[in-house]
Amino acid sequence: MNQSTSLAAPIELPQCDLTRRSVRVNRLRSNGFVEFEFSVGWPELVVELMMTEKDFHAFCTRQNATVLPPHSEAAAQ
Repeated sequence: MNQSTSLAAPIELPQCDLTRRSVRVNRLRSNGFVEFEFSVGWPELVVELMMTEKDFHAFCTRQNATVLPPHSEAAAQ
């Protein structure tokens, strides 16, 4: 195999600012828990978390997270 076929083209990745943190509330549960999405860098790459409302507010403060608006129901369909 020659060298030109063994090297893949470089991948261009979008800019990522790791100081950019965001949360999006998905659901407030009747038992006092908040279901939400948390992202670092890219708002479209998330982990889903759940914690008490008090802990959620402390988490947002500690992470200096921007609260994003809820997903619209039209976009989810």
